[in-house]
Amino acid sequence: MAEINHFEYGWITPALSYALSVLGSFLGLVCAARIRVAATTGQRVWWGILAAWAIGGTAIWSMHFMAMLGFAVEGTRIRYDVPITVVSALIAVVAVGIGLAIVGTGRVSALRIGVGGVFTGAGVAAMHYTGMAAMRLGGSLGYDGVRVALSVAIAVVAATVALWLAVTVRRALAVAASALVMGVAVNGMHFTGMSALSVHLHEQQGEITGAGFSTLLVPIVLAVIFVVVGLVYALLAAPTEEDRAGAAYLDARRVDPAGASVPDPQPAPDPVGLRARGTLARPGSTFPTRRVDPPR
Repeated sequence: MAEINHFEYGWITPALSYALSVLGSFLGLVCAARIRVAATTGQRVWWGILAAWAIGGTAIWSMHFMAMLGFAVEGTRIRYDVPITVVSALIAVVAVGIGLAIVGTGRVSALRIGVGGVFTGAGVAAMHYTGMAAMRLGGSLGYDGVRVALSVAIAVVAATVALWLAVTVRRALAVAASALVMGVAVNGMHFTGMSALSVHLHEQQGEITGAGFSTLLVPIVLAVIFVVVGLVYALLAAPTEEDRAGAAYLDARRVDPAGASVPDPQPAPDPVGLRARGTLARPGSTFPTRRVDPPR
């Protein structure tokens, strides 16, 4: 059995993976909070998609591959099958999206959160082991069944807690604290699953096909930056509950108690015809006056 190193570059990769999971969780929770207060079905779908990409794509999938950057097996190189890697990302996003759809529509209940958590957790575990199946190396992979089951259980619990937080947490400080907790849960699931892995090298090392991690790193980083910037822009551009309340208050002020609309304010009197003649906009023109020249 080959020797496995999960921290080839020391603390850098686990620290970055935790930071990614916290960032994605924070943005995802903020987007998920908008689902419950959205005015239309289209808005709820939009915020659900953004939350799914934030949590599934950034907090879970990007964290997984950032942690895999520090994974090494002595005696063999590691490559990745790109199509399977992309499929693993889609599994994470779709699983989180379905979980949010379950808890984000209708009355919130423990049953909905539990069902959504089981489905999402199973999807997250499927993403992890699909991503592991994308590895290409000079050996065969084996897994410890007990630790695999433990990692799936952690994924289900973490997903259930995440969905519960998504529909209950509103204040910024609580969202930040929840993101920190979710980051611990996501990383705990990943490294528990990785601890179940064993590698048995082949006696004859053939050519290993696939993309190296350095090849995948640039598009993954660019995708994460694009998603994060897009999410931040969407959150900043969207009106908040306070904005909607302010707009409703101003609309109410424009209606008198009898229900009739208050007319728009009339322009101020213009006795000398400044606006009509536009003299202030033409330098050198004479100033308008009502004075009548005396007869000569």
